[in-house]
Amino acid sequence: MKKQGTQRKTSLSGMLNYVIVIGAYALLQVLIGGGLLSNALQSVLVPACCYMVMAVSLNLTVGISGELSLGHAGFMSLGAFSGIITAVALQNLIPFAPLRLAISMVVGAVFGALGGFVVGVPVLRLRGDYLAIVTLAFGQIIQNIIMILYIGVDSKGIHITTDSARLVLAEGGTAIVKGPMGAVGAPKLATFTAGAVLLLITLFVVQNLVNSRSGRAILALRDNRIAAESVGIPAGKYKLMAFVTSAALAGAAGALFGLNYSSTVASKFNFNTSILVLVFVVLGGLGNIRGSMIAAALLYVLPELLRGFNIAEYRMLLYAVILILVMLFTNNPTLQSFFGGLKEKIWKKKPKTTVKGGGANE
Repeated sequence: MKKQGTQRKTSLSGMLNYVIVIGAYALLQVLIGGGLLSNALQSVLVPACCYMVMAVSLNLTVGISGELSLGHAGFMSLGAFSGIITAVALQNLIPFAPLRLAISMVVGAVFGALGGFVVGVPVLRLRGDYLAIVTLAFGQIIQNIIMILYIGVDSKGIHITTDSARLVLAEGGTAIVKGPMGAVGAPKLATFTAGAVLLLITLFVVQNLVNSRSGRAILALRDNRIAAESVGIPAGKYKLMAFVTSAALAGAAGALFGLNYSSTVASKFNFNTSILVLVFVVLGGLGNIRGSMIAAALLYVLPELLRGFNIAEYRMLLYAVILILVMLFTNNPTLQSFFGGLKEKIWKKKPKTTVKGGGANE
C-alpha cells in the first residue's frame, strides 16, 4: 500500500509539471495574441525554453545521477552547430520550416548523444572533482574546435576544412560556419511552440527514466555506489545512460537555440554558460525537476523584466548572492527547523476521533 501511494504521488507530481508547462504556454499565447507582451519579452521566450531544457537535463546528471558536470554547454554547442548545418543543407530539399526544424533538433540530439557517449565512456570512471575538471576541459575543447572549422554546403554535399582558403564551393553553395565568426546567415526557424513541445518531451523522457527500473538503479548508485554494486547493479552502464540522455536533450536544446538567431558563435557556449545552467539546477534543488524548470525560467526572464533598473549588468552578481543565500539556508539547522515547524503547523491535520468503548475510528 505504501509503495502504491508513493507511485501515485510521483505520478501526480509528474502530471503537475506537464500542466504547469501547458498552462504557462496557453497564458503566454493569450498575452501575445492580445498584444500585452512586449517584443523584448517575446524575444526571450525561445531561449528561456532552451535553458529550461538544459536545466532539467543537467539535473538528470547532477541531481539524480549525482555526478558533477561542468561541460554541459559543450553538448549544447554540438547540437547548435549540427542543427544549423542540417537546416541550411535541407533548405531546398525540405522547404516546410517546422519539419526542417524538427529534423534539425533530432540531428542536434544525436550529435549531443554522441558527444556524451565519447566523453562519458572514459570520464565516468572518475568521481567528484576529477569528473568536473574533465567535463570542463571537454567543453573548452569543443569550443576551440568549432572556432577553427569552416563548413559549407553545395550541390556536391557538405565540405569541412580548417582553412578558409580551402573551402571551395560550387556555384550556388553556401558557407555555413566561418571559423571564429561562427554560423552566419542561419535560418531563424525556432518558435515558442517548438520550445514548449521540446520542454514537454524533455519532462517525459526524464520523468519516465527516473521512475523506471533504470532510474531506481541510478538513484541507488547516487545514494550508495558500493552497496548498489554489491547487489549487481553495473555502475558504468546506468551512469552512462543518464549522461548520454542528458547530453542528447542538451543537443536538441542547442539546435533550437541556434536556429533562433541569424548568427551563432562558439564563444556563446563557454564555461560561463555551463555555470549558469548549474546555478539554475542548484537554486531549483538537486533532483527537483520542477524546481530546475521554474528557476531557469525566472532567472533568465528576470533581467528582461527589470530592464528599467539596469539590473542586467549585475545579473551574475545577483545569481551569486542568491546562490550563497540558498546554500546558507540549506545548511542552517536553525532555519530548517523553524520553517519545518511552521509548515507542520500550517498543514497539521485534525486528529481522528474515536468512539468510546468501540475501539473503531469514525
